[in-house]
Amino acid sequence: QVQLVESGGGLVQAGGSLRLSCAASIRTFSSYAMAWFRQAPGLEREFVAGTSWHGGSTNYADFVKGRFTVSRGNARNTVYLQMNNLKPEDTAVYYCAAAQISGDYFPSTRAFSSWGQGTQVTVSS
Repeated sequence: QVQLVESGGGLVQAGGSLRLSCAASIRTFSSYAMAWFRQAPGLEREFVAGTSWHGGSTNYADFVKGRFTVSRGNARNTVYLQMNNLKPEDTAVYYCAAAQISGDYFPSTRAFSSWGQGTQVTVSS
């Protein structure tokens, strides 16, 4: 099981930016795809963005394309979500997730089984 800790959430005005970080405790001989999901009050958790183990493959939900960028740190055990041009509808708890995989590809979102505790992002209008 991978332990994940998110940080970087907060309150920002519409049009502003935030950068979320996720630190993962990853075993040396395993590879993991990592992703960000979010859940707004009363709604189901939804996929936001993700990246493969080496970062060669990324995937984005349509509603964040052109605004959010996912990336991995050089040590592979960190993942970031740069969020620009934030909108009030982006308000949610953002979760980091990991999926153990055997190659450098981005898997189905159903493969993500390790989760962080979440970080709140609030965008005011």
